[in-house]
Amino acid sequence: MSKAPKKASKSASRDSGNIYIGVGGWTFAPWRGVFYPEKLTQAKELEYAASKLTSIEINGTYYGSQKPESFRKWAREVPDGFVFSVKGPRFATNRRVLAEAGDSIKRFYDSGVLELGDRLGPVLWQFAPTKKFDEADFGKFLELLPRKLEGRTLRHVVEVRHDSFCAPDFIALLRKFETPVVFAEHGKYPAIADVTGDFVYARLQKGNDDIKTCYPPKELDAWARRLQLWAAGDEPDDLPRADAAKSKKAPRDVFAYVIHEGKVRAPAGAMELIERVS
Repeated sequence: MSKAPKKASKSASRDSGNIYIGVGGWTFAPWRGVFYPEKLTQAKELEYAASKLTSIEINGTYYGSQKPESFRKWAREVPDGFVFSVKGPRFATNRRVLAEAGDSIKRFYDSGVLELGDRLGPVLWQFAPTKKFDEADFGKFLELLPRKLEGRTLRHVVEVRHDSFCAPDFIALLRKFETPVVFAEHGKYPAIADVTGDFVYARLQKGNDDIKTCYPPKELDAWARRLQLWAAGDEPDDLPRADAAKSKKAPRDVFAYVIHEGKVRAPAGAMELIERVS
């Protein structure tokens, strides 16, 4: 673990997409002295984390608006090739009628998200565990998501956490809008590995703080292989899908985040995965 891992896995050909791996957020006191060096100032934590990881999921945007200058500052503190994913606001997703989310979505993008520039990756729209699948309702939400702003293409991914979404109709709807669904490795929420867009997004949430590398080596090996399969346009055969049909094979970018309850060892798990896919 002494050497810094390579940056995002970038294929020398067009046969594979990039693989971005990281954690959720970068401000977490228990990481000090474990992931962060003892005497590192808090102001330098993002810069340090970005030197070891290839992506970070920004979670603060889920709870409230950030300022344009914050997005600009974060973009300056990470190296070329580093990409943030950004969690969309709960005000857009935690509502009974999703068709009424338009104003919340607009306010989110007006807050300055695009100031991240080429460091902006997917926006994650996370839904409550109580939200059930309603095709017309969910379709209206997907229609509201802007596909382009200020001349740049935007990426969206949805995270659903009710078993009613484990249905072919949901997968067909996502494919219609070319929107990926999060693959959640979680003890409670549904695991949906169907590929429905031009990138893949995985949240690995079964890490263990009693294990120095967060996951046992064999599980890290297995996850590295899955990430590489997705990047090459294939699909792992050992993950559950809601629809038996596979997507057309094509290289895809992959975003994977090691996130678990204690989260102390999450950076170590992410760094181990980066080593394995580089």
